[in-house]
Amino acid sequence: MDNRKVGELIYHLRKEKGLTQKQLADQMNISDRTISKWERGNGCPDVTLLPSLSTLLGVNIENILDGELSSNEFVGGNMKRSHYFVCPSCNNIVLATGNSTISCCGRKLEPLEAKKATDEEKLSMTVIDNEWFISSDHPMTKEHYISFIALATGDQVQIIKQYPEWSLQTRIPKRKHGKLLWFDTQRGLFYQLV
Repeated sequence: MDNRKVGELIYHLRKEKGLTQKQLADQMNISDRTISKWERGNGCPDVTLLPSLSTLLGVNIENILDGELSSNEFVGGNMKRSHYFVCPSCNNIVLATGNSTISCCGRKLEPLEAKKATDEEKLSMTVIDNEWFISSDHPMTKEHYISFIALATGDQVQIIKQYPEWSLQTRIPKRKHGKLLWFDTQRGLFYQLV
């Protein structure tokens, strides 16, 4: 850990938030001399202060300790390349259109890697009234079910949440080319082209 880099980051983030050293120090119940010491690179925050510093500055603790914020490169608008994250604790679903760091329930989540579905794994898709009628004979038990279905085209994603013990049947407006994705709680993320 480079105290100088950590100090520079704290300085820039504090300025971004429009806070003086005294205001930041008062919110953390420490002296403004302590903030000054950090920003000059003559020390770094005690581990017990990192959670409140992280909250006040609006960045992850890891970024503070690294002394830098990494920017993502601009990613084009193809929604078929979006990243999906699912929390193993609460099954929260997160969609990101570019590289990102996602946390939920205190855990850092990794983007799911979509596997191409075999003919036996594919969801049934038929056209009814210019909509895709999507269904499956998946057992949909509390322990093993399809959590969501998403249809991604070049410029949009539509996500439909699914629930255990409900039959998997849904309708999505028919679009030309796209990618149908779904998350099986035991087997992972799958896709098929439509």
